[in-house]
Amino acid sequence: MAKYLLTYYGGKMETDPKKAEQSMAKWMKWFKDLGKAVVDSGNPTQAGKIVSSSGTKSVGPKSVTGYSIIQADSLDAALAMAKSCPQIAAGGEIEVDTIMPMM
Repeated sequence: MAKYLLTYYGGKMETDPKKAEQSMAKWMKWFKDLGKAVVDSGNPTQAGKIVSSSGTKSVGPKSVTGYSIIQADSLDAALAMAKSCPQIAAGGEIEVDTIMPMM
């Protein structure tokens, strides 16, 4: 079974405590529904910087807002799991990449 990196972009982070609690409950249900497919539920992220040989720069308007790692039998299966993620309902996007085992 391969591992897949889910990279979250955008979406709305609730500021109202009641709505934030409801949002978190949706995420926890999604992770529970995925069961053993969840390798690392991940965390939200804040905008960072890009480092290159010419220095550092801001990420830009489309920065990563979080990540998770799942396992699935195929990329198509991982995509199907991602489609039910609360990130989509919150107006965000999810990039799904295959993690290539090297070590």
